[in-house]
Amino acid sequence: MSFTGNENHDFPLGTASEWTANYRNSNPSTSTKAHYFGKTAIQSIFDQAGCVGMRIYYALDENGAKQLIIVGVDADGNDLYNGLLAERGYPCPTYCSAANPLNS
Repeated sequence: MSFTGNENHDFPLGTASEWTANYRNSNPSTSTKAHYFGKTAIQSIFDQAGCVGMRIYYALDENGAKQLIIVGVDADGNDLYNGLLAERGYPCPTYCSAANPLNS
């Protein structure tokens, strides 16, 4: 599959709210619900030569905590793994948004 960076990822809030509720309801309240990544880290990945998007890998760190690894992707769908990687996002909980349809 070829990627352009213009793929449609629109998603309705109602479904997103339902899906995140499904996750919260099937995991302990202390489980990681989300991760925050700063704009600079994400923009730096996108600014790499040939990058048209990103892929997010699920991961467990050395303590068994849920993490996300973000890597750029080229038009052929290949990871730009020799480039910049983002990891160690700020987890929710502790770093959570105010209550909204995605987290409450």
